[in-house]
Amino acid sequence: MRLPELRAAVLEANLELVRRGLVLYTFGNASGIDRAAGLVVIKPSGVDYDQLTPADMVITDLEGRPVEGTLRPSSDLPTHLRLYREFPAVGGVAHTHSNYATAWAQAGRSIPCLGTTHADYFHGPVPVTAPLADQAIAAGYEAETGTAICRALEGLNPDHIPGALVHGHGPFSWGRDPAAAAHHAVILEAIAQMAYQTLVLSGDSAAHAAPLARALHDKHFLRKHGASAYYGQPS
Repeated sequence: MRLPELRAAVLEANLELVRRGLVLYTFGNASGIDRAAGLVVIKPSGVDYDQLTPADMVITDLEGRPVEGTLRPSSDLPTHLRLYREFPAVGGVAHTHSNYATAWAQAGRSIPCLGTTHADYFHGPVPVTAPLADQAIAAGYEAETGTAICRALEGLNPDHIPGALVHGHGPFSWGRDPAAAAHHAVILEAIAQMAYQTLVLSGDSAAHAAPLARALHDKHFLRKHGASAYYGQPS
């Protein structure tokens, strides 16, 4: 994707977060990467969404050095950069403070897979990071947030778990491009709400809200994302 197209795609991903009610005021951000050029496009910090244009998107290299744009990039840029460096298949990252996913993050709880909606998109629970130590917060908060996400994904396939909760903070999601990252942010909020409501109805009892059976979980995920996927239409 050429840079002008990537700027437009990143703006559209940010606006999708607004349309879906996942951000308030200037909360949240989405970004995309041009792997060939080694450049990242991200929303500027603290600018109202209704004022944004493609030209406002900030371009940096993978070290966070500005390449194009006069506005300051999102303060979460180092988190995005850490994910891009760690996960080479990721082409877009989104971050919100959406209500239900953030509530799970604030509770320090991963989101269990309780139903097939979750299983359609996440091949396992949505992980939550460990709390950041005081030293990590002081040394480089945003970069250390990215490191915490990577640790929470150790042993997992980020293509199969396209999002995580940062303890006490909120959700980050990712995908093959900025649109997919925003899409996963919307799905993550939906399954966070469903899981919360399920546990409320069951009295937060494992006896009444056990994780989805593994065979059914696998079936729903793999029929959409597996090697023999048959959901939807051929490309």
